[in-house]
Order: sequence, then C-alpha cells, then structure tokens
Amino acid sequence: MKEKHWIIRKDYDLETVEKLAASLGVDKIIATLLVERGVTTFEEARRFFRPTLDQIHDPFLMKGMREAIQRINRAIEQQERIMVYGDYDVDGTSAVALVFSYFRELDRNIDFYVPDREREGYGISQQGIDYARETGVKLIIALDCGIKAMEQVDYARRWGIDFIIGDHHLPGDEVPDAVAVLDPKQQDCPYPYKELSGCGIGFKIVEAHLEQRLGVRLCDLPEQLDEVRRQRQEDLKLRLLKYLDLVAVSIASDIVPIMGENRVLAYFGLRVLNTKPRAGIEAILKYGHVDRRKADQPDTPGQPEKPRSGYFEKELTITDLVFLVGPRINAAGRIRSAFDSVRLMLTEDAGIARRLAEDINNYNLERKELDSSATEEARRRIEHDPFYVGRQSLVLYDPKWHRGVVGIVASRIVEAYYKPTIVFTEGSDGLVTGSARSTNEFDVHLALEQCADLLEHFGGHKCAAGVSLRKENMRAFLERFEQLVRQDVGEQERTPEIVVDAELGFSQITPKFLRILKQFAPFGPENNVPVFVSRELVDTGNARVVGLKHLKFNAIPIAERSQPYPAIAFQYGDCITRMRRDHFDLCYSLEENYWRGKTEIQLNVKDIKFIE
Repeated sequence: MKEKHWIIRKDYDLETVEKLAASLGVDKIIATLLVERGVTTFEEARRFFRPTLDQIHDPFLMKGMREAIQRINRAIEQQERIMVYGDYDVDGTSAVALVFSYFRELDRNIDFYVPDREREGYGISQQGIDYARETGVKLIIALDCGIKAMEQVDYARRWGIDFIIGDHHLPGDEVPDAVAVLDPKQQDCPYPYKELSGCGIGFKIVEAHLEQRLGVRLCDLPEQLDEVRRQRQEDLKLRLLKYLDLVAVSIASDIVPIMGENRVLAYFGLRVLNTKPRAGIEAILKYGHVDRRKADQPDTPGQPEKPRSGYFEKELTITDLVFLVGPRINAAGRIRSAFDSVRLMLTEDAGIARRLAEDINNYNLERKELDSSATEEARRRIEHDPFYVGRQSLVLYDPKWHRGVVGIVASRIVEAYYKPTIVFTEGSDGLVTGSARSTNEFDVHLALEQCADLLEHFGGHKCAAGVSLRKENMRAFLERFEQLVRQDVGEQERTPEIVVDAELGFSQITPKFLRILKQFAPFGPENNVPVFVSRELVDTGNARVVGLKHLKFNAIPIAERSQPYPAIAFQYGDCITRMRRDHFDLCYSLEENYWRGKTEIQLNVKDIKFIE
C-alpha cells in the first residue's frame, strides 16, 4: 500500500467558524465543515441544508437558450423530424433519455441516436448525421458532446439539417456554427453556474421549454404571482421533478461538483429515486442487491413498526449511483450498444426493464473481465519493462485492449502508481485512441492542448480526457507528454495526498453530530464526505481479514473514554499483524453500514499510520 500524506485543512477563518457555530447552535467541527464549503452565514446554511427548486438558475440566462427553444418550437409546429443525439456514457445516455422522453410527449415525430463506441468513436459522427439525413431529420439536439464538432455541423447543414449543441466540456477557440450552442463554459455565457453535467444541460432545455409553455418560471417569487400562476408554478415543479432522477444519475457518474445548482438537482433527484424510481433504475438496482421495501407485508405482532420512509431497504445515495448504477449503464456502451441504456431509462414496462437490466448486468460482468485482464497486463509491463523506469508519466498501448475499458484501466493505473496515465488501443480510420487520467496536481487537458499538433482529436477536463492520434506520431507524443509532466510536477516520486477536514475525538461522535453530518449529503466533488483523523487508537482484539484482502477491526482510543467503533479498511489486509500489535492513528470517514436489516455507524478507513 503506497504511503499517503495527510493534509489537515486550515483554509478557513476561525472567527467565522465561531460566529457560525454560535448562530446555528452546532459543534465547531460542524461549523468548520460548512465554512470549508463556502457556507459562512445562517441564511447560506439554511439554503445548504434545506434546498428548494427555486434555488436553481433561470435557464434563459444561458447563452443561446432562446434561439434553441425558438428552433425547437418551429420544428414541432412545422412537423419537422427531430433527433436527440448523445454520447454513449451515462451522462450522454441519461441526457438523451430525459430530453427525448419530454419532447416525445409533445411530438411523436422524434428519434434518438447514440454513436457506436467501436465504429464511430466519441462525439458527433458522420454516420450519425447520415442516419439523420436518411430518416428525414431536420433538427439534431446534441447532448454531452459537440462543442468542437465544427466540421460535422457544417456537413449537416449541407444536407439541410440544423444543430443545437448542448455540451458541458471545455470549448476551443471556436465553437460550431449551430443554431444555438448551449455550454456555460463559453467565456461569454452569463449563466451563473458553470459545472452542470451534460444531462443537466438537457434538463435546462426542458425547463426552459416547459416554463415557456406554462407561462411561469421557477425563479418567479410566489408572493408576486396571482393564484392561477402560483398553481402553474407548482405544476411546473411537479413536472420537472420526474426528470431529476436521471440528472442525479448523471451528476454522480460524471463526477461533476455537487455544490451550487448541482447539489439542488442531486438532492431532489435522490428524493425521486428513493420514493418513485423509474422501472429501469429499479430493475438495475436489484443486481446491486438493492431491492424494494416489502411495504405490503404486515409487521410482526409485538414488534415495533418498521420504518417506511423510503422505497428501498436502504436510502440510495450518490455512492450507490456511482458504484451500482453508473458502471452498469456505462457497460452497455462499452461492450455492446448504448441504445440499450437509453431504452432501459425510457421504458415504463417492468418486464422489459428486467430483461434489459439483465442484459446490461451481463455486459458489466464482461466489462469487468476485460478491465481486469487489461489492468493486469498493463501493470506487468510497468513493473518489468525497463522503458518505464524513472518515468513520471505512464503511456501504454496494446491493440488488443477493448476500447470500452481503457479509461477504467487508466484510472486503476493512477490509483496504483499515482502518475498521469494514458492507455491507448486500436482505433478506427488507422488511428490509436485512448483515455487519459491524471493526479490532483497535473492538468491533463492543458497538456493535451500543448500536444495538439500531434493529435487528431482530444477533449475532456483537468483530470480526465479522451485522445486519438496517428500511430506515426505516438513516439513524439509520448516524449513530449513526459516532458510536460516533468516540467509541471518535477521528477521526484509523488505521494498521494488525503485532505482531512478535522481532527475528531471519538467522544465527539454524538447522535446530534451524526444527524447533522447526514444533512451534508448528497456528497461529491467540492462537497466530499468529511474526512477525519483520530489519534492514539488501538484495536479491541478482534481484527481480521475479510474478502481475502480487506481489514475489519474495532478501534478505540487509548486515553479517551469512549465506545469502540467498527472499521473497515479496504486493501489493508496485509496490515493485520501490526493492527493486532501496534497503536495507530486513523484517517477515515463516518458512514452507516446497512447489513441484514441492521444499521450501525462504521469508520470507512482511508489510511492507517502505525505507531512503533
């Protein structure tokens, strides 16, 4: 296990923390967590802990939105055929399902399209445009892709096909000459929130169209509306809510920040998922061993009534979406066809949902096998090929690796070696195509921009990107990329860092503390699960290895009067001897562990430092 460096956060003003703790009547650690997240006043805390839909921004603030809605309305009025086009990952397919399902209620002359990862690659393809032309499409709404598709948009126009681009990736110096380009990351876009997912952009299109239809906006103050318009606003909220489960799945899977508008959307999306999930999501969750509550079964006589606040046995979280839903939906596009993912999210038939979910789960099992074998081979090369000795970047290529798993393999290599990594395989049209993943310190997208003359295509963000190039440019690219990494982060071996929110004594873990901590959810980037450090602990004597390589134990402070807490340390099984022998400091997050109908507080261990 690679040694990790713990960084205790100090980037907050102590006076602000103390004032906030007093105004809220909470522990200073709770106030510290809020201030670290930019919440510094009572009112900001109220909005943070009690999100409302009217906190999201006016969709018409987004550059191009009025033009987009006008063009969609014209297509509907003139009975032009519309096609919703999206990327093949979770974000793209959920965006397609959301926008297609909304407009299908208004106009049956609509289709959807998702490119084939193997034959067409990422983004808007000529094959997709040709399909649109052959089926009489006059307007394409592209989601989660297209911000750099200048040639494709021009090609479509030659056939009389208009484009609306709805993307959230970084634009280049130019954007496509489309009817409308919706991307908050455009420098001249006044939309206040820049971190929406691709599905989030799709949701804003639907929100804008529905607001125009109902003649009322979410941001209108209820006290300024007459009774009729207040009722319309409530209707607007109810109609929009049913799409937020898809937005929550995209937010979780695309790893966008969960603060600001995204946090509101995720909060209500999780509420929908926990009370009235769509058939496809419910079906796929069963393969993650998450099942419906047996609410129709009577309670056992003489026993307390069972809680029935949710639809599932345990309340679904962002983590469940990341690990149980996202990978399975992604697997369809990686292994077979992402059309199955869209169909799963669209169907209202439980039987069809079960069949699609079974197929998709089988794709995911196949994906795991491909991912495991490719990762094993990649690590073998790194460990035994002299070429990689002393390199600060890791670039690997194998034409046999499946295109659908190279991103996963790159992520696993970064986890193991903590170096910027690109994993390539055989692409189409004589190109090699790959996925890049990076460490916290290195901006991989910026590095690819500095290699643009050697590349055919690239796109993404600071920590992850896709890239393709010609084989003859591979050697030159490999050396320039290595040089850029060395210039940026140096030549010393880097140590993974864990950012710790606060030091915590076990006696501070009170019911009130835990109750408030739960209200920080939904968790994700910029609102990560709080990480704590506790010092001078010892195992109570029952440490054991579970699942061959994970460490399960009970921790208790040596000097502090406190109850012990169960802990799980994944991948730390080889530390069993020291756990039984030595004192230790623990870096962890607090979580509820649900097992066989019981819930207990558990420490999810991030790292252990043993004390000799």
